[in-house]
Amino acid sequence: MVGSTVIHLPGDPGYDEARTLWNTAVDLHPAAVVEPTTAAEVSAVVTAASQLGLQVAPVSTGHNAGPLVQHDLASTVLVKLSAMDGIEIDPLTAMARVQGGALWGDVTEAAGRHGLACLHGSSPDVGVGGYLLGGGIFLYARRLGMATSSLTAVEIVLADGELIRADHTQHQSLFWALRGGGGNFGVVTAFEFSLYPVETVHAGMMVWDIDDADRVVRAWAEWAPYAPHEITTSMRILNLPDSPDIPESVAGRPVVCMDGAVLADKKRAVRVLAPLRKLSPRVDTFAQVPPSSIARLHMDPEGPTPVTGDTALLGRLTDEAVDAFLAEVGQGTEHSLLSAELRQLGGALARKHPDGGALSRMDGSFLLFAAAIADTPENEERGKQDATELVRAMSPWSTGRQYLNFAEEPVDVGDSYGQREWLTLTRVKSAYDPENVFAANHPVPPAQP
Repeated sequence: MVGSTVIHLPGDPGYDEARTLWNTAVDLHPAAVVEPTTAAEVSAVVTAASQLGLQVAPVSTGHNAGPLVQHDLASTVLVKLSAMDGIEIDPLTAMARVQGGALWGDVTEAAGRHGLACLHGSSPDVGVGGYLLGGGIFLYARRLGMATSSLTAVEIVLADGELIRADHTQHQSLFWALRGGGGNFGVVTAFEFSLYPVETVHAGMMVWDIDDADRVVRAWAEWAPYAPHEITTSMRILNLPDSPDIPESVAGRPVVCMDGAVLADKKRAVRVLAPLRKLSPRVDTFAQVPPSSIARLHMDPEGPTPVTGDTALLGRLTDEAVDAFLAEVGQGTEHSLLSAELRQLGGALARKHPDGGALSRMDGSFLLFAAAIADTPENEERGKQDATELVRAMSPWSTGRQYLNFAEEPVDVGDSYGQREWLTLTRVKSAYDPENVFAANHPVPPAQP
């Protein structure tokens, strides 16, 4: 024990349960798993680990835990922050303060009670921490930008165990790095970020049969780069199981599904959606809804789930690009992918935020993400192969960059940033964690002397 914090060691009765994260296909065997409940306990754990020559890997839910396998986990302490899930909403200043293990579903509910919205993830059980530190893009992104740019302050435990506050006036370089540089610089125990006065949003999904994939995906790809910035959408080929937890309109067969949100009143939203409705969806659920209701709109799996996938940032989707996409996942193809997604970028995502951090814009017009269920070794191998093959087929239209929050495997992290940003991140790492105590899923190394 460190203070009152229980440590799970290999062989202990609770070790296997404690080391299991949201993505149950990721099989981690760390030296220990610690579940602190306060910032002081986090500080004690980091101090002890550092003194013992161990690394520290902070996680919230573990949605993007796969790349942690690149570390020497036998010498790493996994710090699970899920018990630190406190949420405070200040409706007068439209600000939120949440602990490092909070979930977006709980934050959206708390903010919604005051007529406020947050730049949340695509599932209610996505952790606030990893999402914000890695960037964060979902249904308001083309209008309001990356979620990490809404951060105003963090409380973080450094490699020597000191708990500090970083914001625009103190530890500015660290605050810059934390907004997009991931969990490389410490254990963030609290986040403060802006909320937005949104009482209702026009959101929903449109569904077509798979034999409409060619005309629908092609028309959407032409429309998306020039669409008004009020709207953010995702176009997906879905192959979801026939389950009572899944809407009947998309369950049990391949379908084309576009979901999204329009930050506008109903009259404006109807005009924005008109080009898409001309494609005659057989299901159209777009309506004015409270922001808290759209946390489940994307139908991402909730609860621990074995998944594998691959991703790429894409430029313009030419006719040839759409041909390549549909050749892999369109009508008549055989694949194991649960979802093949093209997420619409541009708008505010294409511009650097004036007060942004290491990542405040997306280098691309579309984000490709392919995901499959990995509930057996055979399904994991097939799913990984199919996801990789889709990304390979789309490589002629890749920007060469990665969006690390979606990268399920170890990648060249430096390729995800501009050269200046990457150099600055390594220098901040040298300043705040020169001994490389913190093992992030997408590691930034200390700068070379």
